[in-house]
Amino acid sequence: MKFAYVIFGIAALWFLFFLVSFVRERRRLRNGVYLFMALACTALGVVAALASVSAQAASVVVLGGFLLVPLVILALAVFLIFNGVTMVRREGRRLGNLLSLLLGIGIIAYLPFTAAINRIPWAPAKVAVSVLTLILAYVSFLFVCFLLYAFVYGRIRQRRAVDFVVVLGSGLLGSRVPPLLASRLDRGRAVYEAGRARGQEPLMVTSGGQGPDEELPESHAMAGYLADRGVPRERILLEDRSTTTWENLTFSREIMTRERPGYRCVVVTNNFHVLRAALIARRAKVNGQVIGAPTSWYFWPSATIREFVAVFFEYKVVNLGICLSLAAITVLGALG
Repeated sequence: MKFAYVIFGIAALWFLFFLVSFVRERRRLRNGVYLFMALACTALGVVAALASVSAQAASVVVLGGFLLVPLVILALAVFLIFNGVTMVRREGRRLGNLLSLLLGIGIIAYLPFTAAINRIPWAPAKVAVSVLTLILAYVSFLFVCFLLYAFVYGRIRQRRAVDFVVVLGSGLLGSRVPPLLASRLDRGRAVYEAGRARGQEPLMVTSGGQGPDEELPESHAMAGYLADRGVPRERILLEDRSTTTWENLTFSREIMTRERPGYRCVVVTNNFHVLRAALIARRAKVNGQVIGAPTSWYFWPSATIREFVAVFFEYKVVNLGICLSLAAITVLGALG
């Protein structure tokens, strides 16, 4: 039982790291790492406590966990493949729409591929498989932390009064607001109306410039959509220069700072984009949190994978450095 207490103590320490980091700044990806480690240590502590009572019961739990993991991975791969086919049928064959399909195929192909390579009587091939496995394990760990914290962050309710409701653009169809963008605008309007109902006087900021295939700046179409649904036009400010999320947030910050120094805001995007937008908002020094609007179920997996890839490369110095270190350690170990 002493070992279980030690593990629970380590879990409590990870929870403490998470709470301190979360309270200081919730818009950090490392919060997800702390939370994952806390939950993993808690699960390990439960198994250790169970083992002190019944070693047989603990063995059954551990064996069940080991059997469950490959089944979950296989089920995930099948789901991703079916989702990828649905995504391509409904949204077209762009690379971003193929991500869930490609990932599902990659998961299915990994085991036979590594088994085939390991049968080759050539040491460098076996080392290459070991390097690939370690890097995939690291990336998978980050992906799980990303999903975990995206789930947690996206469900935190925004209770404080805000001066601005910023809605990020996502592209027009000519001059028409598509469903993805409409969901953001509807969520932003709901936040605006809730603030008005509490006696607040928030302004709305529609953020988006004009793309090459768009007939007008996105922010103008967004403002028209809101005005048609009852938001007074004078309560809507336009940010019509941006073409990226970083520009959405930095240009909107300039408008908000000019209108109300010392402002507080809430930023609205789609649920798959919430965590990455929050990370960017912190770097852009935007004083506000990010909330999400609903997204069609089939769109979410590929969009989430795309968001993770973007976050991974936004921290490319650290992540690629760790990947290279894992490769170097594996190669040196094989040479030794």
